[in-house]
Amino acid sequence: MSRPIIAILRGITPDEVEPVAASLIAAGIDRIEVPLNSPDALDSVRRLVDRFGERALIGAGTVLSPEDVLRVAGLGARLAVSPDCNEEVIAASKAQGLVSVPGIFTATECFRAIRAGADGLKLFPASLAGPAGLQALRAVLPSTVPVYAVGGAEPDSLAVWQRAGADGFGIGTALYRPGRAASDVADRARRLVTAFDAAYGV
Repeated sequence: MSRPIIAILRGITPDEVEPVAASLIAAGIDRIEVPLNSPDALDSVRRLVDRFGERALIGAGTVLSPEDVLRVAGLGARLAVSPDCNEEVIAASKAQGLVSVPGIFTATECFRAIRAGADGLKLFPASLAGPAGLQALRAVLPSTVPVYAVGGAEPDSLAVWQRAGADGFGIGTALYRPGRAASDVADRARRLVTAFDAAYGV
């Protein structure tokens, strides 16, 4: 089963990335992004695609330009996540066959992203919008477009976000911080998956 949880490995290095990703996949999280402002991010993405590309949705975060999209797609990655709503990035992602998840915060940005062809919406920073903000957006958004709460979702708050209409999550520091051991990430991933399954009735 593929849960709509995107692990955000901000700050990870190429030497760390494979054992950390292996621990995530073993725990049940098979959507992984390496933000492009991480050290040697493209090398990390390449390693993940080479080792896990058949078993996981691998891609990059902090994708800010069509040029970024081309570099990521050239590695065989299949996911492009952005902090903002940039129609050119969305269009480039779709042209390259990538899953496009742009960052949004307002209804205007949501519908700009949807019209540009986004596959999902990244509510960021979710901690500022809060569940009430998401619930208000959900009242007008198409039910077929998934919304990921990113920046503020923790294992003990997933049920609250579920009730507000979150389809999934992007999880960063609750899973990984630079230097955190793969075994620690594995423990955190298992707790997160357990909390998700409880909140969503899996």
